[in-house]
Amino acid sequence: MKRKQFLTFIGIALTSLILAVGLAFISSSVVAQSNTELLVSAAASLKDVMEEIKTDYQKTKPNVNIKYNFGASGALLQQIQQGAPVDMFISAGKKQIDTLEQSGQLVAATRGILAKNRLVLIVPQNATGVSSFNNLKDAKIKKIAIGEPRSVPAGQYAEEALKKLGIYESIKPKFVYANNVRQVLAAVESGNADAGLVYQTDAKISNKVKVVVAADEKYHSPIVYPLAVLKRTKNLQPAKDFLQFLSSEQAKTVLQKYGFILP
Repeated sequence: MKRKQFLTFIGIALTSLILAVGLAFISSSVVAQSNTELLVSAAASLKDVMEEIKTDYQKTKPNVNIKYNFGASGALLQQIQQGAPVDMFISAGKKQIDTLEQSGQLVAATRGILAKNRLVLIVPQNATGVSSFNNLKDAKIKKIAIGEPRSVPAGQYAEEALKKLGIYESIKPKFVYANNVRQVLAAVESGNADAGLVYQTDAKISNKVKVVVAADEKYHSPIVYPLAVLKRTKNLQPAKDFLQFLSSEQAKTVLQKYGFILP
């Protein structure tokens, strides 16, 4: 009798141990699945709006950690081409996304347009006597900040617009080139440049600059923010979920709050 009770006890103990090990394994798997990290490379002009969107998103998906890498779209593209472990890319121009699509690096059916923007001429808040692009030729305007056209879409749009306006060659010696559009904004804010060309959303977040005029959209390529999930992602479904959230009414409200134009 005692032997039978002992064997029963051993059986219960072994069953409990196996169950505990199994639950621990399941628990660790759940934790691993529930703490997902997404790396999103995004154009520098999106910094403020994307940070707010991230806060909103993580209220509903607290176990998904969104990490941003902000910079010039051309530089971000180069990082991706060199193997950066990026899950999603949001560019400030279609050229960069086109390059990735043509080389087969995008997940099918994930490419879309996040938003649109406008190109504006800004000067320091206390500046006077500048009311049009033509004033950039004036002797008192000594430095004009623009993004480096080869890597910064805002610089490309600025170059296109100034050429269409017929003033590019005459003011080119005044150019101060920046690595991204936020550096253009900072140069004008600090007075290190007398004028600059940025997006209207950049001007909107600063109380140190004022908008002189917006460039006519016919003078430059459409300013759009294409986005897509990259095939290299190891978190395909979470990336798709975040992509879907970016087109939600909640995200659209935040985009409009910061001055972006809905596609």
